[in-house]
Amino acid sequence: MIEIQDLYKTFASAGKRVVAVDGVSFIARDGEITGLLGPNGAGKTTTLRCLYTLMQPERGRILVDGVDVAADPLKVRRSLGVLPDARGLYKRLTARENIAYFGDLHGLDAATIKKRSDAAIAALDMADIADRRTEGFSQGQRVKTAIARALIHDPKNVILDEPTNGLDVMATRAMREFLKRLKGEGRCVLFSSHIMQEVAALCDRIVVIAKGKVVADESPDVLRAQTGEANLEDAFVKLIGTDEGLAA
Repeated sequence: MIEIQDLYKTFASAGKRVVAVDGVSFIARDGEITGLLGPNGAGKTTTLRCLYTLMQPERGRILVDGVDVAADPLKVRRSLGVLPDARGLYKRLTARENIAYFGDLHGLDAATIKKRSDAAIAALDMADIADRRTEGFSQGQRVKTAIARALIHDPKNVILDEPTNGLDVMATRAMREFLKRLKGEGRCVLFSSHIMQEVAALCDRIVVIAKGKVVADESPDVLRAQTGEANLEDAFVKLIGTDEGLAA
């Protein structure tokens, strides 16, 4: 389980402090898929980067399975599987070698790495690309490799930043099924997106962020009921208070 409490983060811009995240609080529970939804610049990626210890907030507290990120970041990292907004594959390595390298970093033995690599490659339908260098991979192939790499240490909590961005229809469908499988295994799945179809199809709960603040934290059905909108996209636009969300 992931708990974010009163998160606050600013950045310097043109000699001023710009507030990126302003008191964000929410809980992502085990065995559920929680969607982090908002227009570009809302604070989604900054929130996730603070969660997986890439950034330090100026205020607030983050707990992962009860462990404070600030107090024990190494332990938290071991319990997180992260697909960042930048996929960052090593182009000279094959997909399998990329996965194995991260297994080595997590201190796994060779037998465990092989077993888990084989399982991830099968689950993500990567057999045809597993032993190819990742240079020249399509967006979908890169995403699959990055997700397999993120899960090699069998983390209980999975954080995905725009996991279906740039994927074709078939790859998107496969990714949806894979996320449901992670949920079925009892993992805590937190992903950011601006694609309403993904959110409607996958999420048990939606956290909507606008201008660095949480403006809603409910199930899709409750959000539709609260806004009086049958369509989730219309509900989202009403919640953030601008049509700019449609282009985000």
